[in-house]
Amino acid sequence: MTRFFAALSFASLLSFPSFTRADLAGSKPNILFILTDDQGYGDLSAHGNPVLKTPNLDKLRAQSVRFTDFMVSPTCAPTRSAIQTGRHEFRNGITHTILERERMDQKATTIAQVLHGAGYTTGIFGKWHLGDETAYRPNKRGFDEQFIHGGGGIGQTYPGSCGDAPDNKYFNPAILHNDRFVKTQGYCTDVFFNQAAKWIEASRGKQPFYCHIATNAPHGPYIARPEDRKIYEGKGLGPDTENFFGMIHNIDENIGKLMARLDEWGIAGNTLVVFMNDNGGTAGVKVFNAGMHGAKGTPWIGGTRAMSFWRLPGKLTPADCGALTAHVDVFRTWAGFAGAKLTPEVESQVEGRSLLPLLENPQAEWKDRTLFSHTGRWPKGSDYNAAKLNNAAVRTSRYHLVSEAAAAAKAKAANNKGWQLFDVKSDPGEKTDISAGNPEVVKEMLGSYDAWWDSLKGQIDLNEKARGPKLNPFAEEYWKQFGGGPTPADYERMNPEKAFTFEKRRSKK
Repeated sequence: MTRFFAALSFASLLSFPSFTRADLAGSKPNILFILTDDQGYGDLSAHGNPVLKTPNLDKLRAQSVRFTDFMVSPTCAPTRSAIQTGRHEFRNGITHTILERERMDQKATTIAQVLHGAGYTTGIFGKWHLGDETAYRPNKRGFDEQFIHGGGGIGQTYPGSCGDAPDNKYFNPAILHNDRFVKTQGYCTDVFFNQAAKWIEASRGKQPFYCHIATNAPHGPYIARPEDRKIYEGKGLGPDTENFFGMIHNIDENIGKLMARLDEWGIAGNTLVVFMNDNGGTAGVKVFNAGMHGAKGTPWIGGTRAMSFWRLPGKLTPADCGALTAHVDVFRTWAGFAGAKLTPEVESQVEGRSLLPLLENPQAEWKDRTLFSHTGRWPKGSDYNAAKLNNAAVRTSRYHLVSEAAAAAKAKAANNKGWQLFDVKSDPGEKTDISAGNPEVVKEMLGSYDAWWDSLKGQIDLNEKARGPKLNPFAEEYWKQFGGGPTPADYERMNPEKAFTFEKRRSKK
């Protein structure tokens, strides 16, 4: 599928189930959430990729309600925080993926906490990336079971608090299981799915579960199992894309195995399976990008559109839904399934909508809305207001207003302050800037953006001046458990004082 807005399939137009939202609300299905890291919308064979084969994901997609205009954040930690809190990442103090700016506001209530309060047992397996210090970890944010790596990826370490266990690798990684490290055996994705399956098997039948599987794959460094990479060798892709596609092949196989286990356990009919990717594509974009402009780390739709598949056999009829939806909508939707009553404080926190009406009927009326994107990532310690117009976007169901730093000079010539406007209904590839001919649309969208930006004060700057500990917490705890200790090079690498110059130093390399 290469078109940005997929038409509803003929089958989906025939009929919808007779159950009502009341049948979904409070039905308390198990929730199995699978989130991949840096897999793009085009990295799926069912979406038209000419090289990559994903038979199990294709099957899951065919069995699901598919939100075809589903927006996320331009990078990973921001998307994860929006899912957990139901509000924009900047309101959680998350303006980057490193340097303490990935730490989620401790005052925010997570969907894991809400589900736990509604009687669910909760477990996370894989990537967290919302704070590595003890107080920020999943087991302090509503998760009963914690099986995670540190930082934004296995083996990654940055100045300050963000980082993984020392010298961790994709094969046989050391994983923090609750409050102790375990030295696992096997490839990282296999390890996470296998551990999640064990937990589900032990949890099923006792109370509803929320199982959160977040792979670090296919994020770089691109390291696949040799047998998975081999499938894509000899096709002229280059080593990075060979490994990238191999990593997705491994994810696809694990999803197929887990779906089969749900059938074997007899719980598939009462388990809501949700699959998403966290931001735009990366190594696969040069092969196929579903006709979109942009990729991870950009405000274009190619950087912020994600897959969003929702399967609940017997209750959700597979169909495409073209409504403008987003990561912030996950919170209210899962809370609705769980029958959770949100407190006034949580109600005021959550900006997203419930998707239950669309899950009942993908053609249901859906009021237009305005969504905001910004890549963040301005130099630490600088005035964030100076970056207000850099790599930002405003989205409605029809229009996309984009300000990209690289295109700002050209756009300013059109006297629109660096913003470009696209009609994504008629121009899904964002090829023709129509801002000059639609000044009133630009003015209205800029007004909403200005009001939104002004409303962020006191939230967006939560972590801007934060300094992390002298040693990365994962590394420090690993050494305490297994022995060894930091070398002078470790102190140099983790020195939080370097956080304020880290990005500048990195850009010169």
